[in-house]
Amino acid sequence: MGEVKVFASDDVRGKRVIVRVDFNVPIRDGVVADDTRIRAAFPTIEALLEAQAAVILMSHLGRPAGTGYEEAFSLAPVAAKLADYPGMQGHDVIFATDTIGPDAKAKAASLVPGQVLLLENLRFDKREKKNDPEFARELASLAEVYVNDAFGTAHRAHASTAGITAYLPSYAGFLLEREVRTLTDMLDAPDRPFVAVLGGSKVSDKIKVITALIDKCDTLIIGGGMCFTFLAAKGYGIGKSLVELDWIDAAKDMLAKAEEKGVALLLPVDVVVADRFAADAEARIVAADAIPEDMMGLDVGPETSLAFAVAINGAKTVFWNGPMGVFEFDRFAGGTLAVAQAMAGISWRKADTIVGGGDSVAAVNKFGVAKSMHFISTGGGASMELVQGEALPGVEALRKGE
Repeated sequence: MGEVKVFASDDVRGKRVIVRVDFNVPIRDGVVADDTRIRAAFPTIEALLEAQAAVILMSHLGRPAGTGYEEAFSLAPVAAKLADYPGMQGHDVIFATDTIGPDAKAKAASLVPGQVLLLENLRFDKREKKNDPEFARELASLAEVYVNDAFGTAHRAHASTAGITAYLPSYAGFLLEREVRTLTDMLDAPDRPFVAVLGGSKVSDKIKVITALIDKCDTLIIGGGMCFTFLAAKGYGIGKSLVELDWIDAAKDMLAKAEEKGVALLLPVDVVVADRFAADAEARIVAADAIPEDMMGLDVGPETSLAFAVAINGAKTVFWNGPMGVFEFDRFAGGTLAVAQAMAGISWRKADTIVGGGDSVAAVNKFGVAKSMHFISTGGGASMELVQGEALPGVEALRKGE
């Protein structure tokens, strides 16, 4: 994948810099409920302010229709949250009520070094997702330099992530650069043994990732709902467990490929089954090849959890994406907890523990081990596409001018 060029102080000093950030955060009752993504952008924002840049921030939020303002998806609560941070003391935080309209243009034109302007939701204009050249040009006209620090949207060829680079000197922010570097180094030169842990519900969602990782890792752990398609591929009865019948043959191919490559592919040897999908469902532990016909697997079992933890404990690099079970229900959280704790447990010896976004991030936060992880990706979809070897439009656009 290669490196991306990060801005230096001299590239931005005294200039208006427009920064694509990922402020797609949960808003509840008009207040930011989780500011993780906002805080992740602060190293880049603070560096720009220290270089006496005037900073224009732009982001999407949610999935508006693209036909204009929708209060539920306004970034106004994010602007209020920004102004509250200690790092913003002494810096004016200004909010534009549009994106490329009169308010944004007037406030951008009058912005002075040390001030921060946040534009309204990019996706209020349908041209953003269409990578419309005119919309990209209008965004670019607000500034003199462009910085992309939104790894979570780097897999999308949108006006604010790709199109804008045709009109301005363009650089990566610190967050995007670290995401690309960490995941690329993990794939190209991991410290071994390299263990990959994949969960989630569907094999179809992860087939390219599985294929790519079999070529890279020493041990591949499969849990979550998708493990039942693999168990079915081995000829096991899986009761009412989640299964993708159309992907059983692909699972057989993956098992054969892992064996051919000498990769240890670990599947559950026992599972926690339930009579229904509910927090208070009747549950018991059974062998993976003895799931009752009237029950469904909702977590890996304790013997499996121990085997997964042992494999992780022997690793020097671990990549994790996807829970081992329905961890939102405490009764079915044991497997996911075991993986999280095992990864946290090897951090003391400086093993690389990398969490690949999505539900895995929610899990390490829930179990209180996030601070023990070497790296937590902010972009679930982007990290998966990078791992499976696909070019990220937002990253490739930055390279065009190099």
